[in-house]
Amino acid sequence: MEDKRILKTKRSLKKAMTEMLDREDFEHISITELCRRAEVSRITFYSHYSDKYALLDDIFNDLLAVGTEDYYRRQKENNPGGKLTAGYVNMLDSILKVYYDRFDFFQHTDPEKNPYLASRMYSIILETVEMHTLHLKKRIKLKYSPKKIAGFVCFGMFGFVNEAHNEKTPLEQIRREARELLTDLLRSGILAESKE
Repeated sequence: MEDKRILKTKRSLKKAMTEMLDREDFEHISITELCRRAEVSRITFYSHYSDKYALLDDIFNDLLAVGTEDYYRRQKENNPGGKLTAGYVNMLDSILKVYYDRFDFFQHTDPEKNPYLASRMYSIILETVEMHTLHLKKRIKLKYSPKKIAGFVCFGMFGFVNEAHNEKTPLEQIRREARELLTDLLRSGILAESKE
């Protein structure tokens, strides 16, 4: 476990990064200004991170850990039998929970404003869903590769969520409709031969 001072320093840097993203795009954030805002010296910054991309990756890793923990809790509580549809719905619910709980950060993942953040977020989610799909492949006959299924599910769902935001759909309605859409898709048998 890391020293409390190190954790405090990293928290300050992560908070400063998120706050700075409110005013400028990631590419224009300087280490000097980030350190000033976090009240941390540049020497201290570089003792923890090689650059601002490493800091950003650390933020994403923290969020991934929270989402993964939530997913396993949901699986244990809601899907002890390991059903295909319930597993994907639990994953969707965990992703959406982290996304909306930390919307202060995720609101900056617009590909036009912050392409690196958007790309990093999509790749982490894609890898996570692909790993889940690989585990399913051991016991369910999939019609497509885990990578193709993950891409279809992830990009389709994010397109759905983004369009719902554009239409000013309330958060609870987005969650409900996204779950319904994913459930309908999975139960149709379009991705895997399932007995659900």
